[in-house]
Amino acid sequence: MVNQTTTQTRQTSRILEDAKIDVKLKIAALWAAVMFIFAYVDIFAYFRTGYLQDIMTGTVSGNQLNQVFLMSISVYVAIPSLMVFLSLVLKPQINRWANIILSLLFAAANLLSCIGETWAYYFFMTALESVLLLAVAWYAWTWPRTDR
Repeated sequence: MVNQTTTQTRQTSRILEDAKIDVKLKIAALWAAVMFIFAYVDIFAYFRTGYLQDIMTGTVSGNQLNQVFLMSISVYVAIPSLMVFLSLVLKPQINRWANIILSLLFAAANLLSCIGETWAYYFFMTALESVLLLAVAWYAWTWPRTDR
């Protein structure tokens, strides 16, 4: 009888604890991961042949490097940056729809950015980013509900 109890205690003590993570934290973490990938894709671009020369001539990927371009990119990057915080503080109904809409828009924009691209790392990172953004949409779409 003692051996059976000891065996059960050992088996029970071997189970790893798994805390339930709130959907807001999951979504905020996904947005943060997306931002890391954004940053690394841009950093890796500096290692591409001719990229720095293009910057020196005032172009980036065929776009004129000017205030309009830089402001547009700043707004584009600011949105997911803010979503890390907003995912934690917005009320659930607004939070849910903001995350569904914005994550799907960003996933579509990411996929469109692959048009004309030839670098494998870019395809990989864009695919990874898109999967993370689709996970944001999924978690927001399946947001847990409570009875009132």
